[in-house]
Amino acid sequence: MEKVIISWSGGKDSAMALYEALRSNGYDVLALLTTVNEYHDRISMHGVRRTLLEHQAASVGINLEKVFLSKDGSNEEYESRIMETLMKYAGMGASSVIFGDIFLEDLRKYREDNLSKAKMKGVFPIWKRDTAVMAEEFIKLGFKAIITCVDTSVLDKKYSGREFDAGFLSELPSEVDPCGENGEFHSFVYDGPIFSRPVKFRTGRTVTMLDRFCFTDLVPL
Repeated sequence: MEKVIISWSGGKDSAMALYEALRSNGYDVLALLTTVNEYHDRISMHGVRRTLLEHQAASVGINLEKVFLSKDGSNEEYESRIMETLMKYAGMGASSVIFGDIFLEDLRKYREDNLSKAKMKGVFPIWKRDTAVMAEEFIKLGFKAIITCVDTSVLDKKYSGREFDAGFLSELPSEVDPCGENGEFHSFVYDGPIFSRPVKFRTGRTVTMLDRFCFTDLVPL
């Protein structure tokens, strides 16, 4: 089997990409690669506590590789630290990185250009999938996810802290992608077919930052 790592946000798209990769029986996934804001001790953008990320990885049963970024880290810092990590795993025989991207062409090109510097390639298991169909499939497969962040410039803050379920999808405005592929919302997956047990938490405070992003805190139990 081909040795790979997966770019892991802890959200539904990366979980779906991992599910498809594991189902193919063609990959040996060495690690879940996640960027963590070291100042806030949370997953970058998704705002989920590192502790919950670790519980998630333990349930999935794959090694967690955390790449720590400074509070207001630049893109140069991000690329440098990611490259160090890629080279580490290339040295361990990994030839590819799995991503949960669906249709953003510029993002895919950016990833592939960076990977080429490490002589690695990208694998995109859910590329060009119909996002409405995939969102429904995610739920039918038994995955459980909660919305942790909403971009209030495109979606009302009331959606933050909601379960990603049929009710949530039915209430989304038509201009919002069902998988939030344009960054409308982010999620945390806490159970499903790739988990050995649910990740337990309760919802905490909901706060708005930068006058735009609404985060709902998840508190480990």
